[in-house]
Amino acid sequence: MSRRCELTGKGVLTGNNVSHANNKSRRRYLPNLLAVSLISDSLGQSFNLKICRQAQRSVDHAGGFDTFIAKAKDDQLSTRARQIKKRVVKTAAVAA
Repeated sequence: MSRRCELTGKGVLTGNNVSHANNKSRRRYLPNLLAVSLISDSLGQSFNLKICRQAQRSVDHAGGFDTFIAKAKDDQLSTRARQIKKRVVKTAAVAA
């Protein structure tokens, strides 16, 4: 599995290590990925996702997993997260 956040799409960046003598060597900036279990209130189940710390803070700020994933753009989400979003939006439409 790639080192990519399933909710925000944040991935690996590249850059240079620069020494005091201004020698440059390539390096990788890895995202702070965590394996987290997020609970969907509308579906009544939990999902194990690999997300970055910033996405976890965004989920908390949005007021929960359901509201965050309903507002998220499809191009940023992984295929698995898109399927979850589809189910959440469908149950929200039935409940309303």
